[in-house]
Amino acid sequence: MRRVREILRYRFEEGLGHKAISYRVGAAPSTVRETLRRAEAAGLAWPLGDEITDAVLEAALYKANGTKTGHRRSVEPDWAYVHRELKRKHVTLQILWDEYIERHPDGYRYSRYCDLYRGWASNLPVTMRQNHAAGDKLFVDYAGDTVTVVVDRLKGKTR
Repeated sequence: MRRVREILRYRFEEGLGHKAISYRVGAAPSTVRETLRRAEAAGLAWPLGDEITDAVLEAALYKANGTKTGHRRSVEPDWAYVHRELKRKHVTLQILWDEYIERHPDGYRYSRYCDLYRGWASNLPVTMRQNHAAGDKLFVDYAGDTVTVVVDRLKGKTR
């Protein structure tokens, strides 16, 4: 905050420009410009009163700092947890979204939830290196319990 006070003093007492102030305080001209813009937006006037401590000055200049702006204003789900849960049997994105929306009623709608998950999952690595000798192992692609029942039309038996 010492640098902010020096920037304000150089500007209002000595009337220096951005480059001259930046040279004297050891900051970039863009930093000086941004500090002066924030001071003007906060309504600070020089000289600063005795009641304006460093904490008050910081709160006045940087109160909006750290607030995220953009299209993601809802509570972000834990995508790693969603990904782990999807690996379990009979778990779908619909079920996980239902749980999410129970916890956060103003959260993302289902289609946006799915889009965000797919975007997150697309950044995961998808390769798995397997080193093996030819003929040493047998790999079977098993579909689980999704195979339907087969009915023999001639005998009427189910398999």
